[in-house]
Amino acid sequence: MLNPQILDTFRQLLEQAMASGDPEPTAMNLATVDSSGRVASRIVLLKGVDERGLRFYTNYLSDKGSQLEAHPQVALCFHWKQLRDGVQVRIEGAARRLQPEESDAYFASRPRGSQIGAWASLQSQTLPDRDTFEQRLTRYEQEFEGREVSRPPHWGGYVVEPDTLEFWYGAQFRWHERVRWNRHGQTWTSRLLYP
Repeated sequence: MLNPQILDTFRQLLEQAMASGDPEPTAMNLATVDSSGRVASRIVLLKGVDERGLRFYTNYLSDKGSQLEAHPQVALCFHWKQLRDGVQVRIEGAARRLQPEESDAYFASRPRGSQIGAWASLQSQTLPDRDTFEQRLTRYEQEFEGREVSRPPHWGGYVVEPDTLEFWYGAQFRWHERVRWNRHGQTWTSRLLYP
């Protein structure tokens, strides 16, 4: 569980990033490891944060979904260049699947085209040609015509439960300010780090 001080600091920075004109202030780099120890990273979008951690959604059968099942330890990184002299938030912890009801609620809030896409995309699998994907989109548009699109069983959310979090504030001459938080059981402690 994130303590109130960490959560407040993160939310304030996120609000500042949203107000800064950053085109994707919720973009975060997600690094995962597969069963052989190979590291992969990609950008995903933050879809919520609370005392439990940070939420994002994906296809459970994708490469990232398979990696999360094999090795739930992940790292996240936000980089907001427009804030101060740059701000990063680095997060490490375990990714856990959200309850189906929470994934259902978020899926229902998505645009219909995104809902259809979740059914049509065999994410991370080889696509022989673009026409094949277009045909799958048409198939699911027809299947759900005139009714709500239900959440596919292979699609849903994760919450990253942090055990380490660092606020990194850029400064001239690389005299950065770094505040590292570590969780020990239910207790968080902080310390400053040299730049």
